[in-house]
Amino acid sequence: MIEIKNKQILIDGKPQLIMCGEIHYFRLDRTDWQDRIDKLKLSGCNAVATYVPWVIHEFEEGKIDLSGDTRPELDLKAFIDLCEENGLYFFVRPGPFIMAEVKNEGLPYWVYEKHPEIIPTGWDKQQAATKTIDYLHPGFLSDVKNWYRAVMEIVKPKLYPNGNVIAFQLDNEIGMLSWVSNCPDLTDFVLDDFAGWLTRTYDDETLANRYPFNVLEIDIRNESIRSPQESYSLELMKDLGYFMRNRFARYIATLREYAEEFGAKDIPFVVNIHGTGGGRGFTFPIGISQLYETYTQGPGYLSGSDIYFGDLTVETFQDLYLINGFMDSVHLPDQPLTSVEFNCGDGNFGNNLSGRYDPSATDFKTRMCIAQGNRLINYYLFAGGRNYRFDTSRGDGNDRIAFTGEHHGFAAPVGPEGKLNYTFPRMARSIKTMMAVADKLAAMDEERDNISFAFIPDYYMTEYRYPTSEKMRQVLSNIEANRAYSSWESMGRALLLSGYRFGALDIQNKPLSINDTEVLALPSAKYMAADIQSKLVSFLEAGGRILVYGELPQYDMEGNPCTVLADALCIKVVGEKRDSSEYYLSLNALNWAAPRPETRTHFAQVLESDSATPLLSVYGTDEVCAFESAVGEGRAVVVAAAYPCDLTFYKKVFAQLGAVAKLTHDYEDHGIFSTSTANAEGERFIHLLNLDGLDKTLRVYHDGEALFAGKELLLQSKEGAMLPVNVKLDGIGEIVYSTAEIMHVSEDEIEFHLTQAEDEIALRTERSILASDDYVTELVDGVSYIRSKKHAKVDAQLVVKFK
Repeated sequence: MIEIKNKQILIDGKPQLIMCGEIHYFRLDRTDWQDRIDKLKLSGCNAVATYVPWVIHEFEEGKIDLSGDTRPELDLKAFIDLCEENGLYFFVRPGPFIMAEVKNEGLPYWVYEKHPEIIPTGWDKQQAATKTIDYLHPGFLSDVKNWYRAVMEIVKPKLYPNGNVIAFQLDNEIGMLSWVSNCPDLTDFVLDDFAGWLTRTYDDETLANRYPFNVLEIDIRNESIRSPQESYSLELMKDLGYFMRNRFARYIATLREYAEEFGAKDIPFVVNIHGTGGGRGFTFPIGISQLYETYTQGPGYLSGSDIYFGDLTVETFQDLYLINGFMDSVHLPDQPLTSVEFNCGDGNFGNNLSGRYDPSATDFKTRMCIAQGNRLINYYLFAGGRNYRFDTSRGDGNDRIAFTGEHHGFAAPVGPEGKLNYTFPRMARSIKTMMAVADKLAAMDEERDNISFAFIPDYYMTEYRYPTSEKMRQVLSNIEANRAYSSWESMGRALLLSGYRFGALDIQNKPLSINDTEVLALPSAKYMAADIQSKLVSFLEAGGRILVYGELPQYDMEGNPCTVLADALCIKVVGEKRDSSEYYLSLNALNWAAPRPETRTHFAQVLESDSATPLLSVYGTDEVCAFESAVGEGRAVVVAAAYPCDLTFYKKVFAQLGAVAKLTHDYEDHGIFSTSTANAEGERFIHLLNLDGLDKTLRVYHDGEALFAGKELLLQSKEGAMLPVNVKLDGIGEIVYSTAEIMHVSEDEIEFHLTQAEDEIALRTERSILASDDYVTELVDGVSYIRSKKHAKVDAQLVVKFK
């Protein structure tokens, strides 16, 4: 039985860490399946994932081939069986959409031809620029149901515990195509559905005040929604966003009903969240905003990130940390983090050598995600392959199943021809490091300090904008400028580089109290819903502390004046300052924020207050753009300017608000990510990443006490370390601490990955440690201190053996 409980994935009652590799059986000759599986096992993975492409398996309506009758490589059952024979779990992803560079995003051509009415009409009745469709159209759903029936005939007998299938993904990247093309689905059928939603959501009077037309008069309504007037553009933007969330949730519920009707049970249903772009995470929460209602509508769902980051550097690392936090913030209490498209490989996606990732890329992202509580990671794409030609020509230029050409997966760690690229060894080392202590990590949670990052889903409900609406442009450009970018790169980066371990809180949909967090880091735009502002005021009055960064809200999300938070802070917005080619906006620090060098910026909101303490002022005018203000038992620091990531400044702010970083180090020149995970038994791992290309030495402290016996650690260039503290190993003893990573544990030996010039392992054991030329052992007060005679930069492994 597979359960989702306490943010863990339990298989037969035991917490499990699932490390998958995506292998597309349909892109490989059947004779190559075992080779790719062997390489997946070599990497340390314990599961295989794959899409099941509808367009390939049912090229002609009614002729579904999942048994290899037309092509040997289409035998899905044989591939699942082979994975089971190799001791691997299986994660099946049957769409109906799969993307994966497959033509039509994985939908059969005949579906579009049979149901032209499912092809969306967008703004101004323009045809959709992407291959999206009306998800809930009855004709489409009828065909999807037939597809699920066929897939489940193969999958049902293989469901765990009778087989190895442990998870089932429902569709893929839902809503993404409409978002990226700014083409909301506005077919007649959808607008009928929207009208029904509006009448259920609002009473007649409210609805009449929101829209100057009768939503039941079809022709007028459809024209008015597809080509909206400014007078109701913001109301429409909000209502469309909320309606689509609801619609996507109904679609996913329908797919789950089909899967369960045909035998799926006791396995999690996965929803994939899209959104990264350009190697950054700024837009990822758009996917969370669109889809969080789909995977929080009931038990048994998992949400999975879709992460394409490339190298993890000081520029980008906070993005990954934050989006993991945002995902967790909207989850139900039992739901863990997972990642179902975890970018790996060398970055050469277009086969033009334009991408060249550092070997640390996948390793760093794996380490961070596992530290934050990811219980399933699917490396995408693990193995490349070949796009064969359809038997029937489409006359589309190549007639292949995908638009990438003959080969697919140029960037994969295992290339299209089966060759391992330069990223494979480091990725495999990372996976094996996690799997060596998977039983521990699968039940550990990240330890957090008393500060959290605020998440407002509606700040990312920006996927649909009418191209000529000035009102929409003003609101969305302001929200986009404040929801990420500066706030992530100032507050988020400063928090992490200062050693804070923090989660995120959904302050829109969930309660907010000092029991949840003592300090809140809040990215704030000019627009914020009244109920959220009121919630923040109540939090302050009860003793909470807030860093408001960006702009102090002046309006609600529909553009109506709303100053609930500003009024409570006794701060008034009176203007703004912007940088220009002839005006070099500069800020001076005041009171406890001083002394600081004068700082350049591009934006500042001008504030006034008779009671708050000014912290930043504009050079030349002394206009204030930052205040500290008391509210009830709490207080807030408002930084209404794009103030850069000045660690000294932000450490002062966090300290003033009472935030305490308990896991610290003494390396002065930053560039280190650090966090810790622990379980109820007090076992702990210290996770360290050196994000820079230079070696660093440091000592690590927890709550002021030096860890690792106060030893100075070497953190090598672009390297990570996951170091055990008080970790118990069955049959061997307890590792009190180790400067080397655990790589493998067996009955009579432990293999370590060395990190230092002289690693030290403090082990409490009743077993006799066998002598070796590779280490010396000293027994002190019942603890054996094993000191390696190997140098980490020369020899990677150390094996300690026991009698």
